[in-house]
Amino acid sequence: MSAEEPLFRVVRGTPTAEELAALVGAIALRSRPTGTPTPQARSEWARSTRPAGAALVTGRGAWRTSGLPR
Repeated sequence: MSAEEPLFRVVRGTPTAEELAALVGAIALRSRPTGTPTPQARSEWARSTRPAGAALVTGRGAWRTSGLPR
């Protein structure tokens, strides 16, 4: 396949730019390997709640110590 050759073509109808973008997204999603998990990025809000590397405290009184500075 050359760089000039399209990956797919529309054979019927006139899709909008949004419809073509949705189609490309669906094809890209389906073409990913199924065995590789996608990394779950933590949100900025979740990252701000705990310092990096802070271990979660479990057990008796954990709720109280979770709010204390380390």
